[in-house]
Amino acid sequence: MRIARFNLDNEVRFGVVEDSTVKLIAGHPFDGISFTGQEVSLSSLKLLAPVAPSKIICIGMNYAAHAAEISQDVPDEPLMFFKGLNALTDPDAVVELPWQSNQVEIEVELAVVIGKKAKNISVEQVDEHVLGYTIGNDITARDLQFTDLQWARSKGFDTFCPLGPWIETDFDPTQQHIGSKINGEQRQNSMTSEMIFDAKTLVSYVSQNVTLFPGDVILTGSPAGISRIDHGDSIECEIEGIGVLRSTVA
Repeated sequence: MRIARFNLDNEVRFGVVEDSTVKLIAGHPFDGISFTGQEVSLSSLKLLAPVAPSKIICIGMNYAAHAAEISQDVPDEPLMFFKGLNALTDPDAVVELPWQSNQVEIEVELAVVIGKKAKNISVEQVDEHVLGYTIGNDITARDLQFTDLQWARSKGFDTFCPLGPWIETDFDPTQQHIGSKINGEQRQNSMTSEMIFDAKTLVSYVSQNVTLFPGDVILTGSPAGISRIDHGDSIECEIEGIGVLRSTVA
């Protein structure tokens, strides 16, 4: 099931995407799926980021090849950091290049959407606390990442976290293709099986450290192939079984 979030008649709504049609649901998907009977065309909607989280938790260096390409050691346990909610932006939105950086790069990532409050859960309990999965782009000002002591600025500029296009609830995160393109040219090309810590392990680990609430998002790390973006570029982040998250750069 693909759950989308969008504006309809000046109201934020959720719906289930079926081919070119969206079937509206009542309330939030965290409360269960109850259809209203109303349907709209997918092409008529401007999709929003599929959730409005209380926090965005990111995992760094979770693909060995990515750690190697930026000359970092593979961590012994998941490396957690946060992106501010100001960074969150919608599918097909514009990514704004900050004047402070001369090297802004893309990082396609599998994103986990929490569906039920989670604290100190085991790996075996993860499925009952996850609503589904979507695509994130952990855009990074790479030069600032290595000049600043913390990553807050390099990862946290406005528009630095495109998310979407929807939440896929029927998804196996263990063995899916993950990749990105800039202006149609393949840049990242990997499999989720290449993660050092798999998605379920990460959800359990994060819940041991911070309480997770419905709508919270965990970005699970980026594969190798990170690439610079410039004004006018078109970005595509794709994960098999979910779809394509598109952005433009200005």
